[in-house]
Amino acid sequence: MFTGIVEEIGAVTVLDKTLAGTRVTILASTVMGDLKTGDSVSVNGTCLTVVSRSERDFSVEVSPETLSVTTLGSMAVGTPVNLERAMKLNERIGGHLVAGHVDGVGVIRSRRQEGNTIIFVIEAPPAILRYCVGKGSITVDGISLTINEVGDHSFSIAIIPHTAKVTTLGLKQVNDPVNLESDLIGKYVERLLQERSQLPKSSPVIDKDYLQKRGLI
Repeated sequence: MFTGIVEEIGAVTVLDKTLAGTRVTILASTVMGDLKTGDSVSVNGTCLTVVSRSERDFSVEVSPETLSVTTLGSMAVGTPVNLERAMKLNERIGGHLVAGHVDGVGVIRSRRQEGNTIIFVIEAPPAILRYCVGKGSITVDGISLTINEVGDHSFSIAIIPHTAKVTTLGLKQVNDPVNLESDLIGKYVERLLQERSQLPKSSPVIDKDYLQKRGLI
């Protein structure tokens, strides 16, 4: 599990592609402190296992499945990536509970400056939008963020200068793809309601209005 609070931006230094998958070596500093072989690390929001490490970098192996359903398949040498080590239970959770299991890929449709804030509008698949609510949480490339507004095909987020500086979001432009992970709470609520026969198997969108009507918020 992770918190969605990015520790640093790393850089891809080696890509070793084979039929079985891809071995990626990432240059890093902060996360190297206590990182061990076998540890989990979030790379742009994707939970991966460290298979080897040196003093200045570590390597992970990415399966063909993960490459096909995340943005990791488009990585190249020099690509910057958001990094976070697995959370510790004795520390504050500054973001929200993040599994590191990417639900889908979104696309940045607009980027505009409002004062010192960058507003992104991200187009997302319906399977992700169903769990999006205004002021709710979502993970974008491993970053815990608050949703501003939800539309029929997209949602918007506001990025403060600090987040733009310490994550890759500051580098993102229109039409760039991003990894998305929905808030775990929405998924569990939907599942529990289904088990109690309060939702049909083809569930409606679980949004703020739906929850209010049923007295859940």
